[in-house]
Formats: sequence, structure tokens, C-alpha cells
Amino acid sequence: MTRIVALADTHLYHEGLVVPDGDVLVHAGDMLQHGSLDELVRAAKFLGALPHRTKIVVAGNHEVCLEKRASEARAILEEHGLVYLEDSAATVDGLVFYGSPWTPKFRIWAFGAQRGEEMASKWRKMPDQVDVLVTHGPPLGYGDTVHWAGRTRRVGCPDLRTRVSEVKPRLHVFGHIHQDPGQWQSEGGTTTFANVTTDEGERPASIFDV
Repeated sequence: MTRIVALADTHLYHEGLVVPDGDVLVHAGDMLQHGSLDELVRAAKFLGALPHRTKIVVAGNHEVCLEKRASEARAILEEHGLVYLEDSAATVDGLVFYGSPWTPKFRIWAFGAQRGEEMASKWRKMPDQVDVLVTHGPPLGYGDTVHWAGRTRRVGCPDLRTRVSEVKPRLHVFGHIHQDPGQWQSEGGTTTFANVTTDEGERPASIFDV
């Protein structure tokens, strides 16, 4: 059994954040606010000082430096002992972790793709065997509800949901949507979906035993 501690959307509000100990720490993106290398150093120092023996990081739309200045940004994460996944996988305790930063394109932020074929092409890179899937954004229908201007709507990615239904990871963690944290089971119970947003440090990290 591997204890996974997962969080997202810290946006540098990490002082006082409750992060329990565990085997693997997962950050599902939006460590930063404006996306600079200086901000990344601050976030990496915080994550690197945590006691978990393996620390996995996926970029979010606020991690502009990881898209625009990739080599420098990746070096900062590596210096602090963080495993960065960008459409790539790592095996820990026999579990295959796969991470991807992509979300439907929004204004000028990082790692945005157009809904439809462009997004679907990102998810086709996912291998057929994944135990723990880490994406920044949610699939359609799970942890993707937003309330804005008196309206409620779902903004998750339908192509991500389709690919997850094919791969059937045991756990799929994500953030991005601050308004809809929580956990859900897929039909048949094959996958646990979890929006692990901390909503800028207002919520604690989430714990999963896999």
C-alpha cells in the first residue's frame, strides 16, 4: 500500500497549509501565480522541504515558465528533488504515475489547447496502463462545476473523460476548478476521481492509499 498525498492550486499560499506525511506527494498544478522563475523557486523550496520520499509535480496553467522557459524551470524542480511529469510517466512502488498539464485554452495562460481534436491528441499520448493519473484540469462531469454570473455549468474536458474511461486508472487527481473539490467514483468503481484543489491554501491536502 502506498500513501499518496495530493494537492493543487496552492498559488504560493503554502504557509500554514496542512500537508500530511505519506509516501508520494503529488502536486497537480498551479503552484504559482504569475508564472515566473522566481515564483517557481519559492514553490520548489516549499515542496522540496516536505518529508515525502517521492514528490511528483505537474504544471498548471499558471506555470508559464515551464512552458516558455522550460529548461531553466525544469532545472529548478530537479534541484529540489521534484519529479516533473509533462505527458510522461514515472513508476513508484510498482505504480505507474502519468502526468499531463493541458487544459482547454483560456486567455494567455500556459498549456492551453483548443477543445476538440487538439485536446484529444494530448490525451492519446497517455499509455494504456496507468495506475495514478495526474492532470491539472478535470474530466467532464467530475469536479468541474463552476458558478459564475448567476449560472452553473460544467467546464471539464470530454475527451479526457473518454480516455480515462478507456485506461481506467485506479486514481485520477486534478485541480484547476477551485469551486468543486471532492471525490467521486466512476460507474463500476474502477476509478476514483478527486479534485484536490487547496483553493489557495484554504483546504488541506488529500490522502489516498493505493
